[in-house]
Amino acid sequence: MKKPFIEIPAETCQDVERSTALEWWLANGLGGYASGTVSSVLSRRYHGLYTMPLFPPLGRQQLFVKADASVLVDGEEIPLYSNQWHLGETHPYGHKLIEHFYLDGNIPVWQFRVKGLLIEQRIWTKHDKNRTCIAFRLLASDKAVFSVTLRLGLIASDRDHHGVNQSHAYDISVEEIENGLKLDYQHGNQLYLFSENGNFTRDATWIENFFLQAEQQRGLESYDNHLCVGQLELTLSHEWHGLVIGTEPLKKFNLLASMADEYQRIIDLLEDAFPGLREVSKPAWIFQLVIAADSFVFQRIGDNRSETDSVIAGYPWFGDWGRDTMIALPGLCLATNRYDTAWRILDHFTSYVNEGLLPNNFPGNGEVPQYNTVDASLWYIEAWRAWSQATNDLAAVEEVLPLLEEIIYAYHGGTRYGIGVDPRDGLLMAGEQGQQLTWMDARVDGREVTPRHGKPVEINALWYNALQTVIHFCEQLDHPADEFLSMAQQCRQGFARFTRSDGMGLYDVLDGPHGNDEAIRPNQLFSLSLTYSPLQASAMRPVLEICRDRLLTPYGLRSLSADNAQYVGRYEGGVAQRDGSYHQGPVWGWLLGHYALAEYRVTGDAQAAQDRLAGMEAHLFEAGLGSISEIFDGDAPHTPRGAPSQAWSVACTLEAWWKLEKAKLTDN
Repeated sequence: MKKPFIEIPAETCQDVERSTALEWWLANGLGGYASGTVSSVLSRRYHGLYTMPLFPPLGRQQLFVKADASVLVDGEEIPLYSNQWHLGETHPYGHKLIEHFYLDGNIPVWQFRVKGLLIEQRIWTKHDKNRTCIAFRLLASDKAVFSVTLRLGLIASDRDHHGVNQSHAYDISVEEIENGLKLDYQHGNQLYLFSENGNFTRDATWIENFFLQAEQQRGLESYDNHLCVGQLELTLSHEWHGLVIGTEPLKKFNLLASMADEYQRIIDLLEDAFPGLREVSKPAWIFQLVIAADSFVFQRIGDNRSETDSVIAGYPWFGDWGRDTMIALPGLCLATNRYDTAWRILDHFTSYVNEGLLPNNFPGNGEVPQYNTVDASLWYIEAWRAWSQATNDLAAVEEVLPLLEEIIYAYHGGTRYGIGVDPRDGLLMAGEQGQQLTWMDARVDGREVTPRHGKPVEINALWYNALQTVIHFCEQLDHPADEFLSMAQQCRQGFARFTRSDGMGLYDVLDGPHGNDEAIRPNQLFSLSLTYSPLQASAMRPVLEICRDRLLTPYGLRSLSADNAQYVGRYEGGVAQRDGSYHQGPVWGWLLGHYALAEYRVTGDAQAAQDRLAGMEAHLFEAGLGSISEIFDGDAPHTPRGAPSQAWSVACTLEAWWKLEKAKLTDN
């Protein structure tokens, strides 16, 4: 593995406020995850070493929270961990012993300086296994040390990952087994704790009032309670020793070999990434995003217990969403050369098309998917276009083309939620009272904050792009395309209605309940960034310029211009306040890649367009380390908000970098 890109200096690690704001996230490829902070303080209800999905990727249950380590040396017990309690009081102060923290690929690594000893800790999840490993070793000592003991407090939980525990709300049965403990949970879950060279003892002590600072900031319940189920004592040496947490009992386990397997998997991902650019030097931060991209791809178990691939929209609280999956697919799978994974995702969604619509999200096991989205099916067609361009697999295109044509006919003729083409101008209408159909879909107290009923600009850009994609497929396969050509021609002519006569770009929505919407939003950007643009060349530059001047930041585009009376510059407060501002000013990271592609289309300068992505490099050192946040404050300094690790934020940045790097080679 190359020199780590994400490194956090001692002074930051030892500042509890700063190090608690830095989070690490590990995914196991099955919908489960492990997470925490550099300081080891729990700041979210989602932080824990073992969270597994009962019905992947949903029903995620937090079963194990922490393995708080203390060193026993010279007759003194010295904690390497930190916790926060009532009113934010920190105790103990293990973070003050952190000399160095870094990500080794995706593995978080701590180095503690204690009484002349340098102790290293690593945490990783086993890909495609419900298993988390915590390992320690003695790196160095400035004195003769004959025996150093490490004691781990084993702290468990038993709740949905969205919730918090009440003290004494559950019991966990703890049984001593060979080289470990077996935990039996009240709802039927079982967990095994294993250590080949350690000594376990049982416990049943409640630890109350962990203070969750991030939850307080979100206006949610900010105290949690967990059960200490035992202790593990290890003798430290220069070899790796530690704890394995999983759903299967173990007779033996090689920590070093497991760690090496994870390293090799990451190395393979990096070596395979960016087809067509093998000889091109890639910046370290882009490689870090390739590693981040892997965390979102997981194995979904279908209702018939069949297995397929899908995309977690973001960590920690999202599942898989139709729109997000299709937007993210090119960056997560095509830029990283995972063509088979992309095909499995696309193929899986074919069975969910209903009346031309793709599901907005997948609910719990056996429940009915929700189809309240106008753009998921259009992004689905765009994902097929991107996949076809990358693979040249016309056989697969020929197989799916009837379904794509079915989507076009359903949209053109009219389907649910008022979705249909206006025969007067060829533009796509959408909207129904009580439904939010575009990506700006926040609701407060049952009402849509940004309903956007009428003819939204990005929906019609996507509609034109979908029509041209199907036309292209028909031409490749020598299929008739006259109907689609007629639809596309009418749509392009009608799209001219979006151009504002005052030179302020495009209307956000045409023919809404209150006429045309002049709000300056980033949705107009897709008329430039998608492969097929409905705009005349003369109309493109004003769109780019209004987005640049009113919306662009180093981390993405504001969802609303700051001079609008409805603009909210800081995404703060309780649920209703935050949801009400979700698309009223916050910067969305996934839009930055689209802006860069739009700029290249207008200016032809691939290097300058690619340079727009550079702001994300610094962001990888904050919030979700090595990943990209969902949103940022609209006002400077653009504090990261929302989910600390978001699929389409990572994917659209990767996709744009990849496309622009290839454009640089072509242009030169």
